[in-house]
Amino acid sequence: MSCSTVSAARASLKTIRVQDAVGSVLCHDITRIVPGESKGPVFRKGHVIAEEDIPVLLEVGKEHLYVYEALPGFVHEDDAARRIVNAAMGDNLVFSAPKEGRINALADCDGLLVVDVERLLEVNSLEQISFATMHTMTPVRKGQAVAGTRVVPLMADERQLEAVERICRADGVKKALVEIRPFRSFRVGIVTTGSEVFHGRIKDRFGPVLRGKFAEFGSDVIGQSFAPDDEEQTREAILSFISAGADMVVVTGGMSVDPDDRTPSSIRSAGGVVERYGAPTFPGAMFLLSHIGQTPVLGLPGCVMYHKASIFDLIVPRILAGLEVTARDIAALGHGGFCAGCAECRFPVCPFGKG
Repeated sequence: MSCSTVSAARASLKTIRVQDAVGSVLCHDITRIVPGESKGPVFRKGHVIAEEDIPVLLEVGKEHLYVYEALPGFVHEDDAARRIVNAAMGDNLVFSAPKEGRINALADCDGLLVVDVERLLEVNSLEQISFATMHTMTPVRKGQAVAGTRVVPLMADERQLEAVERICRADGVKKALVEIRPFRSFRVGIVTTGSEVFHGRIKDRFGPVLRGKFAEFGSDVIGQSFAPDDEEQTREAILSFISAGADMVVVTGGMSVDPDDRTPSSIRSAGGVVERYGAPTFPGAMFLLSHIGQTPVLGLPGCVMYHKASIFDLIVPRILAGLEVTARDIAALGHGGFCAGCAECRFPVCPFGKG
């Protein structure tokens, strides 16, 4: 903040001694910190100072208070936060009341958090503005706090707020910096390949894992077919689910370069247009994304079966949220795509898949 801005902001406030403040109205929260126990406002903005409040104010280190006097061109921190929220926040978000000048945004439904990272950087490059979010493309639950914003000074220069509002408009139309894309309920078909499973030599483990994962996102598995390492049978199983109205088909196994692994060729044979075969993620390198018409058809490597977090958890939520996933999106996963293999997996609260 420039010296001239500081001087103007201070000119909008009247300073009084705490002992002279009885009957005055606070224009900002007074915070009390008890180390290791709590931090929060002991008095809220708008509180009328009483005689018994003076010892408390002195105890928290307040010997002087500000009385707000409106000055053209400056906006109180609470009102400034409201303006930022109104300009920047998009669909499916609800907001907290201002607290110590900050407003939090909470998800109003289960969905995918989508943040315009480049324009968020523009906003935070302005003087006086603080706007923080969780990582973009993070699945969130209804009621979860996902972002917060405030201005740094008690009185914000209105020109900075106008700059935020310009960044959040494109050709006069609001363009959200933060929004929640709700998950759609998909009808999913599973095609499990592998002669060892088809002939009953080993028990299928993919099906239960995928049913559980899709259920978490509100989608239903409409059926599971089994095919040996045979291109024609796998192809027919894929097309059968599409004919039955599946919104997505996932083909498990058979994704390596072994001669018996026929999943990629089967998907192509069924008419799949491959967006990307291979992903810069570990686990998940042998992933395949394709479409047959408008239906996404995914080739899932074996890691999805036994890793809590894999390429599945980075890409499938985007599809369920209605986002187009491109080859470039998958390529961008390389930065952050190496799983740290923590002893206790805390995904999605971890760096995996977050560039």
